[in-house]
Amino acid sequence: MAKPIPEKELQAIEAVVAAHPEGIGIQEIKDELEEDVVRRTLQYRLKHLVDEGRLVKEGEKRWTKYRLPSAAEKAQAATPAEAEEEPAVELPISKESAEIQEYVRKPVRSREHAGYKRSFLDQYRPNETAYLSDKERAHLTEVGSPSSGEQAAGTYAKQILNRLLIDLSWNSSRLEGNTYSLLDTKRLIDFGEEAEGKEQLEAQMILNHKDAIEFLVGSADEIGFNRHTILNLHALLANNLLADPDATGRLRQIAVGIERSAFHPLEVPQMIEECFDQILATAEAIEDPFEQAFFVMVQLPYLQPFDDVNKRVSRLAANIPLIKANLTPLSFTDVPAKTYTEAVLGVYELNRIDLLKDVFIWAYERSASRYAAVRQSLGEPDPFRLKHRAALRDIVQNIVLERLDKKAAFGRIAAWSAQNIKAGEQDQFREIAESEVLGLHEGNFARYQIRPSEFQAWQKVWAGKTEALKNS
Repeated sequence: MAKPIPEKELQAIEAVVAAHPEGIGIQEIKDELEEDVVRRTLQYRLKHLVDEGRLVKEGEKRWTKYRLPSAAEKAQAATPAEAEEEPAVELPISKESAEIQEYVRKPVRSREHAGYKRSFLDQYRPNETAYLSDKERAHLTEVGSPSSGEQAAGTYAKQILNRLLIDLSWNSSRLEGNTYSLLDTKRLIDFGEEAEGKEQLEAQMILNHKDAIEFLVGSADEIGFNRHTILNLHALLANNLLADPDATGRLRQIAVGIERSAFHPLEVPQMIEECFDQILATAEAIEDPFEQAFFVMVQLPYLQPFDDVNKRVSRLAANIPLIKANLTPLSFTDVPAKTYTEAVLGVYELNRIDLLKDVFIWAYERSASRYAAVRQSLGEPDPFRLKHRAALRDIVQNIVLERLDKKAAFGRIAAWSAQNIKAGEQDQFREIAESEVLGLHEGNFARYQIRPSEFQAWQKVWAGKTEALKNS
């Protein structure tokens, strides 16, 4: 999590805004501040003040102005507003979880300071210790196992990939305060269209999730709880979001604070590295995929091994054993952000997992129900298309990127098939590849990892050649 903003820097911004009752723009605020603040940093601080109800934002883009809230607006801000933004669902929790909520809802100054306790990690023994009971693991296995028989790692996730990309990208980003709607997210992922009035970092966060999910699903037989997977997962999720670009995919070398928490993460880089390796070795040794998933959701954020983006890494890393075992992925559908945050704080400050476990089990039940319905609506996948999914995507993508016309495209497919597909399957592969190219349109090109500009450039060549053939 990001380092807390010093209160004096926030108060300095408030003082500048207070001198302009009619409102003031970001450039004017920057000019009047005594401290020379980078514009992006100032935007972040202003957003924080608006989110806290200490400033009011009016207008959009270059017409945006900031002012102090009126008395009525202050009164409204004092009432929790999360209910309007949270999914309209009730998450059932245990008595122990309710105790955690009661504690972390106290003001930070009323909670005891807590440092990182390595004993919390050391006490866990793979396949002896268990965060999830036998009954809980059996229940999750029952609801999360699609009736598709034994298949290669990642097969199930690939079948629902288009839906998973949107669901998991949106929900995981939403839990970080991202304000994109589900429809905004779908348009961004499918067509590359950014939502109007939203900050670019929100689009970047969602697109980073998309890249990270594709990495996990596309490399299902190679990923695991090892440095290669987790460091690259962080690099993808943190891309273009960190103040220090070199910190992506690298373990933390600096001290960080947890906003609105009495928890103080480990600061010694050598100890961070040792604990990080211990978490990975422990997770890899756990046999049950659900216990693996929940273990990393508990221990990775608690360590805070990266400068930022730790919880995002843990949420996607929790899907690694599920993807590999062809179980329903966990997309955090409908999880209330406030409850999730409280659950993580319970781990940070109390080393208690009860609330996070309630969130995990409930969220998984929702995901399993959702994807069972999705898969039913999709019907049974064509096994031949599934087998050659990567090859079909690559050949169609190359035809578009190289702007081949119909004759050149079909020639490329024939030549590629002869070289790379076994004799008994070449004709079928050619037929399917040709139909995929002929069926390309503005509503489906994104599934081949093609950008809108690339598709439009190819379409001009394709349409032009087709028209010429008709007239000849």
